[in-house]
Amino acid sequence: MKTHFIAIGGSAMHNLAIALKDKGYQVTGSDDAIFEPSKSRLEKKGILPQEMGWFPEKITPDIDAVILGMHAHQDNPELAKAKELGLKIYSYPEFLYEQSKNKTRVVIAGSHGKTTITSMILHVLNFHQKDVDFMVGAQLEGFDCMVKLTQENDFMVLEGDEYLSSPIDLRSKFLLYQPNIALMSGIAWDHINVFKTFDDYIDQFRKFVASITPGGVLVYNEEDAEVVKVVEAAENYFRKIPYKTPEYEISNGKVYLKTEMGDVPLSVFGSHNLLNMEGARHICRQLGIMDEDFYEAIMSFKGASKRLEKVEREDQGTLYKDFAHAPSKVKATVKAFCEQFKKEKKYGFLELHTYSSLNPVFLEQYDHAMDGLDEAIVFYSEDALKIKRMEPISPEFIKEKFKNDRLRVFTNAEDLHAYWQTLDKTNGVFLMMSSGNFGGLDLTK
Repeated sequence: MKTHFIAIGGSAMHNLAIALKDKGYQVTGSDDAIFEPSKSRLEKKGILPQEMGWFPEKITPDIDAVILGMHAHQDNPELAKAKELGLKIYSYPEFLYEQSKNKTRVVIAGSHGKTTITSMILHVLNFHQKDVDFMVGAQLEGFDCMVKLTQENDFMVLEGDEYLSSPIDLRSKFLLYQPNIALMSGIAWDHINVFKTFDDYIDQFRKFVASITPGGVLVYNEEDAEVVKVVEAAENYFRKIPYKTPEYEISNGKVYLKTEMGDVPLSVFGSHNLLNMEGARHICRQLGIMDEDFYEAIMSFKGASKRLEKVEREDQGTLYKDFAHAPSKVKATVKAFCEQFKKEKKYGFLELHTYSSLNPVFLEQYDHAMDGLDEAIVFYSEDALKIKRMEPISPEFIKEKFKNDRLRVFTNAEDLHAYWQTLDKTNGVFLMMSSGNFGGLDLTK
């Protein structure tokens, strides 16, 4: 099968391209910019475009599938050529469904926690050598590629994202998967640039629940009021399995899960991670993994990439980085960090980086998000606001919305970096939260 990727360099797209190459497909692609690690990984497989840009001449009648990435625009010249030739054009999730329509599809959805839960499930299955197809949005220890597609596997585990499928398919990605087994971890307004109201955002989850195949299973977080409302209002037939935060204790800096089989030592911390773990346990049960086997495997789970991930520093300082940027994720991450490090001086840095996080209306959601930290720092770039054609935001406005008078606010990278250099990294613990990179800050030094 011959496939061509429009915008092959994306974090999800390049993994799918590699998976298809490994499956024996003929793979080509284009992009206007490709960064690491996508660049090296595509090059290693021999599918890195020789030059950057869009080339309609690459689109030929013998292509079986064109896979369109969200990074491309509606007026992309390669897309126009594919339409002109009448080629089959897939969005990323549409193509994944096509590859898995004869399998049992397990879809993990939610505003927060879905990457970690999916990673936990895959870690347990990998530990017990249970082979499944999968797609997950973060790099996971023990896995070379974060997409796997085979002919023979019976199950496919998919991280279900509520964001749009492609520039020409404005459905939420997870609405294309039609899960047999699903999980919903939580609902908190996100992607405000696409979903203008909270009800519009919630409606995607209503549709997701409605897309569960008849007689399927939904594992859901019963501690989330919005999730419960969506589940209770569903009219289609499926089995409902609720879960909640399990009992645990912290002793000498180590987290222990309290189970019927005794205390289980963990390599991760935070009540939100234990809640995620409980959801993963129920999904693994559906896949034939008994609780005893789940606990044996989960002890060695160290977390998904950039989810409370410890950074090894030259000075041996204690620093964690986290992808958290949406309000609900920031609040959960800060709470976990403060609970884990009660005695140490705690520094928390947050970069407001996305369109949503810089929207004045959406900023209301960050109230008290940084409470509990000894030093709370927010960084956003005034230049980024200009590039996004957004109105200027004052540091005072940020403090007001965070409801934190002690908040330090930096609006340019140079000032932030200068402040960073004044801090003794071995005196205290540091939490760095961003989907960006704090203006190029090196966290290892």
